[in-house]
Amino acid sequence: MKYASVVLTVVAFSVMLASCSKSDPTPASLSAVTFKNLAADPPSGGYDPNNGQPIGVTQKFTFFSFKTGAVVSNADSASSKWDIGFRGTTIIVNSGTSGPGTAAALVVTGVFDELNAAPDNGYLQDDKASATAPYAIPKGSGKGWYNYDPATNVISPVAGRVIMVQTADGKYAKVEILSYYKDAPAAPTNTSVDRYYTFRYVYQPDGSKKLQ
Repeated sequence: MKYASVVLTVVAFSVMLASCSKSDPTPASLSAVTFKNLAADPPSGGYDPNNGQPIGVTQKFTFFSFKTGAVVSNADSASSKWDIGFRGTTIIVNSGTSGPGTAAALVVTGVFDELNAAPDNGYLQDDKASATAPYAIPKGSGKGWYNYDPATNVISPVAGRVIMVQTADGKYAKVEILSYYKDAPAAPTNTSVDRYYTFRYVYQPDGSKKLQ
């Protein structure tokens, strides 16, 4: 009888552990994804030596979805299938005057790996009628994600700048631009092929602000 009692106790304890493991799963951690060489309307004819303007650009944005982790066709520009769009150094969000979605963004200062939650507020939508903030992700050297060196004509991501995004479908993501040049050279020069983004991001599909 004493042996049977021990066996029953062990079985009951095992069932309890199994029940706890099923009802209280450990939340899965999120991993950063790196997207390389997203073409942001690169000039087909290089740059005009007289004025430095790109030759042969389309003036079209390249759209990206964090949900699918892929470029979205321009044919879907009037949909909520994309979250952000790239053209030259300009990055737009799918909302306001840039698209029919409800996306918004906020540029924050911090270490990408240490920013573990999306902010509660402060997000902006694109509004080209605004004199102070026509884009949620500000344009101009030092204002948003990049610096421009007029001596070398090189665009460099600002260290410690991270873009927080409320996606077009109400989820959250964080983005860090790593390079503006094709194949992400460690030390780009004015002969490096530009308008090719390499960036990393973390996307939270469950709708929470948790980004780790």
